[in-house]
Amino acid sequence: MNHPQPIVFQAAAQPETLAVVGHARPHESAALHVTGSAVYTDDMPELAGTLHAALVLAEVAHGSVRRIDVDALRAQPGVVDVMTGADVPGHNECSPVHAHDEPIFADKVQFYGQPLSAVVATSHDLARRAARRAKVEYDKQPALLSVYDALAADSHLLPTVEVARGNAQAAIAAAPHRLAGEVYLGGQEHFYLEGQVSYAVPGEGDSMHVYCSTQHPTEMQHLVADALGWQAHQVQITCRRMGGGFGGKESQSQHTACVAALLAWKTGKPVRMRLDRDDDMSITGKRHDFDIRYEVGFADDGLILGIKFELASRCGYSADLSGPVNDRAIFHCDNAYYLDAVAIRSLRMKTHTVSNTAFRGFGGPQGTFAIESVIEDIARRLGADPLAVRRRNLYGDSAGDVRTTTPYGMKVEDNVLAPLIDQLAADSDYAARRDRIAAFNAANPIVKRGISLTPVKFGISFTATLFNQAGALVHVYNDGTVLVSQGGTEMGQGLYTKVRQIVAEVFGLPFDAVRMSATDTTRVPNTSATAASSGTDLNGMAARAAALEIRERLAQFAAGLHGVDAASVTFADGRVHVAGTDQPFAALVMEAYRSRIKLWEAGFYKTPKIHYDPTTMQGRPFFYFAYGAAVSEVAIDTLTGQTRVLRVDVLHDVGRSINPALDIGQIEGGFVQGMGWLTTEELWWRDDGKLMTHAPSTYKIPAASDCPEVFNVKLFDNANIEDSIHKSKAVGEPPLMLPFSVFFAIRAAAAAAIPADAPLRLDAPATPEAILRAIAAGRGTPMEDAT
Repeated sequence: MNHPQPIVFQAAAQPETLAVVGHARPHESAALHVTGSAVYTDDMPELAGTLHAALVLAEVAHGSVRRIDVDALRAQPGVVDVMTGADVPGHNECSPVHAHDEPIFADKVQFYGQPLSAVVATSHDLARRAARRAKVEYDKQPALLSVYDALAADSHLLPTVEVARGNAQAAIAAAPHRLAGEVYLGGQEHFYLEGQVSYAVPGEGDSMHVYCSTQHPTEMQHLVADALGWQAHQVQITCRRMGGGFGGKESQSQHTACVAALLAWKTGKPVRMRLDRDDDMSITGKRHDFDIRYEVGFADDGLILGIKFELASRCGYSADLSGPVNDRAIFHCDNAYYLDAVAIRSLRMKTHTVSNTAFRGFGGPQGTFAIESVIEDIARRLGADPLAVRRRNLYGDSAGDVRTTTPYGMKVEDNVLAPLIDQLAADSDYAARRDRIAAFNAANPIVKRGISLTPVKFGISFTATLFNQAGALVHVYNDGTVLVSQGGTEMGQGLYTKVRQIVAEVFGLPFDAVRMSATDTTRVPNTSATAASSGTDLNGMAARAAALEIRERLAQFAAGLHGVDAASVTFADGRVHVAGTDQPFAALVMEAYRSRIKLWEAGFYKTPKIHYDPTTMQGRPFFYFAYGAAVSEVAIDTLTGQTRVLRVDVLHDVGRSINPALDIGQIEGGFVQGMGWLTTEELWWRDDGKLMTHAPSTYKIPAASDCPEVFNVKLFDNANIEDSIHKSKAVGEPPLMLPFSVFFAIRAAAAAAIPADAPLRLDAPATPEAILRAIAAGRGTPMEDAT
């Protein structure tokens, strides 16, 4: 058996004092995390008189609430008060897109587990017990639960969107080879370690301070203010850190924030609201599941000549972020491949299930999965190596190449996939291993192996152009230390660490001379969500802009003291060098303070070049693309469907890494999370609409034992061609698509268990049951005879 290999990053040797940016550093809160000293929202000491809230949840999937016995709720032990939609002083609404379709407390039930009312009690346990004893009467109605139910009922949540280039139908009809297929791609629970939680503290003069585990403090500020009937300046939202988010706290933190604030307003007491895991998983949205159908025409060498997609997603009961999620799925249906004649139809279906929402990748993974499935089917039809088909269809890599424009009209100007794939294929010994696997499979009737190399091209920016902006506030204190406030939130990804590195680099200071304050709407207003992999790109640039302004002031001041040009002043190693002399940074700062030089600054950044027309789905929605590829080798047991991931090799493009340790950690984590989505994490609803996979006992995220036995991760040597922060590239979301290599390696292993000309459909997640079903169908045998 191969033993796991440690991941080693090798950087050029350089003195620690030369630079802060580009060095592998631990997460700024790593020591706090492992010692249990990091303070999360639910760890905050309770103020005197703090009360605790819990939700009364619907126990039908569709219907109307005839009556809630509020008096019986109030009579429960420890209960202080009860709130329903009728008690909300402002708008009983918490839709993140202002669609007015997401009530805080519902009277018309749209999914099993929908909040109907809230109780506030003297303890968390008493509040939960009281809420569970609520007596609710319903008028039930039929429910649509699956995307297939919605398709059959023609139940659309949002208008259908279509994007086309050329005449796809004609190109398919004229092609030497044609295929049509369908595959289902399941959803995913976020399963952040810290659940949804808010702590609302009423203030003087109609004001509210909410400590909230959220990726989007400004949105929570507006939703809380709207619920209270107040204005934004009356509400303060603070978030120091989250124990994971993954998109699940972009809009889904609205219920805890709004309900805690409403009950704090009603009682005049601080109110803490924390969802337990079962409630959290039942109430909050998931990754959108998709039914994917396609028609494709292709040449003898696998070149795609024409292709049509129909992407039907289960959006749930309300709009939430389903519009932009499905738009991004359209934008990533090409992944790494030039599609000359293409037609994409996106169906956004309404069901009586929780409203699906943002999740790492934000629709991009679903679109990427669609085209990668087609590539695999083409290779199977031709009897070719899927990697050869992938290479044949890659985007061009030169300015004069016509194969460089996406279906939505954006030029691919920095395509490095061909050399990246070549390097990975060579480093991983892909070709020789593929031959060895074929020989292994020929000799082993029960255990089959598979290998796959899949690429990723992922667009970086919010597709809604207005969100591509950020602000920051940098304070230099007169002792030479620095405090930074910015609009991004820390959820373990290392944003605070990278921003500290960026600001320390500007001033030539050691890392520990810079600290971060909690993200707070009273310090930096009008923030965008920390999402779309843009946290460092936006907030790092804003913080750097503020720091550069202060440094320029200090340089001008120092130059004036020595009668030289400010351009000759340098800041390095904690000292300021000017006119052949140097002094500690802190000494110059104190002199500047005494001379009344401004030592703080606000910074602002907006992403350049991007433009996008949502009505035509054309433009440049992304500032740049991030690239990567992975090779995975797996083994499956054809008797049980059990899978083992034997080896993974990753080569990923992060531009010039600001912090290689954090970037490799994001790649590893994204890979394993995506692998879980595609292999073990299956969501299952009972016929009455109740989510049964609502706890770790029934919902299986990857464990340490599921990680690849050999896991090699390298960073591709490539500077961003765009003027990003230190020429780096975003790394949050793109790695989540790298484990498509695991899924398609499983598919290749399953293919080895059936005749070469047999049909093969493997839905995701590739659970043991799904693998056995695929093999049974390929052998033409009933499921019980699959072995």
